[in-house]
Amino acid sequence: MSGHGAPTITPDGSGLRVAVIAASWHETVMDGLLDGAARGLADSGVGWVDVIRVPGSFELPVAAARLAPHYDALVALGVVIRGGTPHFDYVCQAATNGLNEVAISTGTPIGFGLLTCDNDAQALDRAGLADSKEDKGHEAATAAVATARTLRDWATTAGE
Repeated sequence: MSGHGAPTITPDGSGLRVAVIAASWHETVMDGLLDGAARGLADSGVGWVDVIRVPGSFELPVAAARLAPHYDALVALGVVIRGGTPHFDYVCQAATNGLNEVAISTGTPIGFGLLTCDNDAQALDRAGLADSKEDKGHEAATAAVATARTLRDWATTAGE
Protein backbone atom coordinates (compact mmCIF):
# COMPACT_ATOMS: atom_id res chain seq x y z
CA MET A 1 0.00 0.00 0.00
CA SER A 2 2.20 2.85 -1.15
CA GLY A 3 1.53 5.90 -3.24
CA HIS A 4 2.37 6.02 -6.93
CA GLY A 5 6.12 6.47 -7.29
CA ALA A 6 6.90 5.90 -3.61
CA PRO A 7 10.17 4.08 -3.03
CA THR A 8 10.28 0.73 -1.26
CA ILE A 9 12.38 1.35 1.83
CA THR A 10 13.31 -1.20 4.48
CA PRO A 11 15.77 0.55 6.80
CA ASP A 12 17.60 -0.96 9.74
CA GLY A 13 16.17 0.79 12.78
CA SER A 14 17.86 -1.39 15.37
CA GLY A 15 19.29 0.67 18.18
CA LEU A 16 17.25 3.77 17.32
CA ARG A 17 14.98 5.57 19.76
CA VAL A 18 11.83 6.82 18.04
CA ALA A 19 8.82 8.75 19.30
CA VAL A 20 5.49 8.93 17.51
CA ILE A 21 3.57 12.16 18.10
CA ALA A 22 -0.07 11.75 17.17
CA ALA A 23 -2.98 14.17 17.09
CA SER A 24 -6.33 13.08 18.49
CA TRP A 25 -8.85 14.47 15.96
CA HIS A 26 -10.49 12.05 13.49
CA GLU A 27 -10.15 8.91 15.60
CA THR A 28 -10.66 6.30 12.87
CA VAL A 29 -8.05 7.86 10.59
CA MET A 30 -5.64 8.37 13.49
CA ASP A 31 -6.02 4.74 14.59
CA GLY A 32 -5.03 3.68 11.07
CA LEU A 33 -2.07 6.06 10.96
CA LEU A 34 -0.85 4.87 14.37
CA ASP A 35 -1.19 1.21 13.39
CA GLY A 36 0.70 1.88 10.16
CA ALA A 37 3.50 3.70 12.00
CA ALA A 38 3.76 0.84 14.50
CA ARG A 39 4.04 -1.66 11.64
CA GLY A 40 6.65 0.46 9.88
CA LEU A 41 8.74 0.75 13.02
CA ALA A 42 8.43 -2.96 13.78
CA ASP A 43 9.33 -3.84 10.17
CA SER A 44 12.44 -1.67 10.59
CA GLY A 45 13.49 -3.36 13.81
CA VAL A 46 13.02 -0.32 16.03
CA GLY A 47 12.89 -1.56 19.61
CA TRP A 48 12.31 1.69 21.49
CA VAL A 49 9.10 3.56 20.63
CA ASP A 50 7.20 6.07 22.72
CA VAL A 51 3.78 7.33 21.66
CA ILE A 52 2.80 10.84 22.71
CA ARG A 53 -0.70 12.12 22.02
CA VAL A 54 -1.51 15.80 21.52
CA PRO A 55 -4.94 17.38 21.01
CA GLY A 56 -4.60 18.31 17.32
CA SER A 57 -2.26 18.76 14.39
CA PHE A 58 -1.49 22.35 15.38
CA GLU A 59 0.21 21.02 18.53
CA LEU A 60 2.53 18.61 16.67
CA PRO A 61 5.43 21.08 16.23
CA VAL A 62 5.69 22.14 19.86
CA ALA A 63 5.69 18.52 20.99
CA ALA A 64 8.30 17.70 18.33
CA ALA A 65 10.49 20.60 19.49
CA ARG A 66 10.45 19.34 23.08
CA LEU A 67 11.05 15.69 22.16
CA ALA A 68 13.58 16.01 19.31
CA PRO A 69 16.70 16.25 21.49
CA HIS A 70 15.81 12.96 23.21
CA TYR A 71 15.19 10.75 20.15
CA ASP A 72 16.95 9.63 17.00
CA ALA A 73 13.78 10.21 14.97
CA LEU A 74 10.21 11.38 15.36
CA VAL A 75 7.07 10.46 13.47
CA ALA A 76 4.39 13.17 13.36
CA LEU A 77 0.85 11.98 12.61
CA GLY A 78 -2.25 14.06 12.17
CA VAL A 79 -5.14 14.81 9.89
CA VAL A 80 -6.72 18.10 8.87
CA ILE A 81 -9.84 18.06 6.72
CA ARG A 82 -10.86 21.11 4.74
CA GLY A 83 -13.90 22.92 6.03
CA GLY A 84 -15.70 26.05 4.98
CA THR A 85 -13.27 28.48 6.62
CA PRO A 86 -9.59 29.40 6.20
CA HIS A 87 -8.83 27.46 9.41
CA PHE A 88 -7.68 24.49 7.30
CA ASP A 89 -5.03 26.55 5.51
CA TYR A 90 -3.69 28.08 8.73
CA VAL A 91 -3.44 24.78 10.59
CA CYS A 92 -1.85 22.94 7.65
CA GLN A 93 0.70 25.67 7.04
CA ALA A 94 1.54 26.13 10.74
CA ALA A 95 1.96 22.39 11.36
CA THR A 96 3.98 21.80 8.20
CA ASN A 97 6.28 24.79 8.69
CA GLY A 98 6.65 24.06 12.39
CA LEU A 99 7.64 20.43 11.86
CA ASN A 100 10.07 21.44 9.13
CA GLU A 101 11.63 24.08 11.38
CA VAL A 102 12.07 21.58 14.22
CA ALA A 103 13.69 19.01 11.93
CA ILE A 104 16.12 21.53 10.48
CA SER A 105 17.00 23.29 13.74
CA THR A 106 17.53 20.08 15.73
CA GLY A 107 18.82 17.75 13.03
CA THR A 108 16.30 15.15 14.18
CA PRO A 109 14.47 13.48 11.28
CA ILE A 110 10.70 13.79 11.41
CA GLY A 111 8.55 11.42 9.41
CA PHE A 112 5.76 13.58 7.98
CA GLY A 113 2.45 11.80 8.47
CA LEU A 114 0.18 14.84 8.43
CA LEU A 115 -2.76 14.24 6.11
CA THR A 116 -4.19 17.42 4.60
CA CYS A 117 -7.34 16.32 2.83
CA ASP A 118 -10.35 17.87 1.19
CA ASN A 119 -12.77 15.36 2.74
CA ASP A 120 -13.13 12.33 5.00
CA ALA A 121 -12.93 9.88 2.07
CA GLN A 122 -9.48 11.14 1.09
CA ALA A 123 -8.25 10.81 4.67
CA LEU A 124 -9.62 7.29 5.02
CA ASP A 125 -8.00 6.34 1.72
CA ARG A 126 -4.57 7.31 3.10
CA ALA A 127 -4.98 5.99 6.66
CA GLY A 128 -3.65 2.47 6.13
CA LEU A 129 -6.97 0.82 6.94
CA ALA A 130 -7.96 -2.49 5.34
CA ASP A 131 -9.63 -0.78 2.37
CA SER A 132 -7.23 2.20 2.10
CA LYS A 133 -5.14 2.75 -1.01
CA GLU A 134 -2.22 4.20 0.96
CA ASP A 135 -0.58 3.72 4.36
CA LYS A 136 0.84 7.13 5.24
CA GLY A 137 1.60 6.16 8.85
CA HIS A 138 3.85 3.33 7.66
CA GLU A 139 5.46 5.57 5.05
CA ALA A 140 6.17 8.34 7.59
CA ALA A 141 7.69 5.92 10.10
CA THR A 142 9.86 4.24 7.47
CA ALA A 143 11.07 7.60 6.12
CA ALA A 144 12.01 8.80 9.61
CA VAL A 145 13.96 5.61 10.38
CA ALA A 146 15.69 5.58 6.98
CA THR A 147 16.80 9.19 7.41
CA ALA A 148 17.98 8.62 10.99
CA ARG A 149 19.97 5.56 9.88
CA THR A 150 21.49 7.44 6.95
CA LEU A 151 22.57 10.31 9.20
CA ARG A 152 23.93 7.93 11.86
CA ASP A 153 25.89 5.98 9.23
CA TRP A 154 27.23 9.21 7.75
CA ALA A 155 28.31 10.47 11.19
CA THR A 156 30.17 7.20 11.77
CA THR A 157 32.05 7.34 8.46
CA ALA A 158 32.71 11.07 8.85
CA GLY A 159 34.20 10.48 12.30
CA GLU A 160 31.62 12.52 14.16
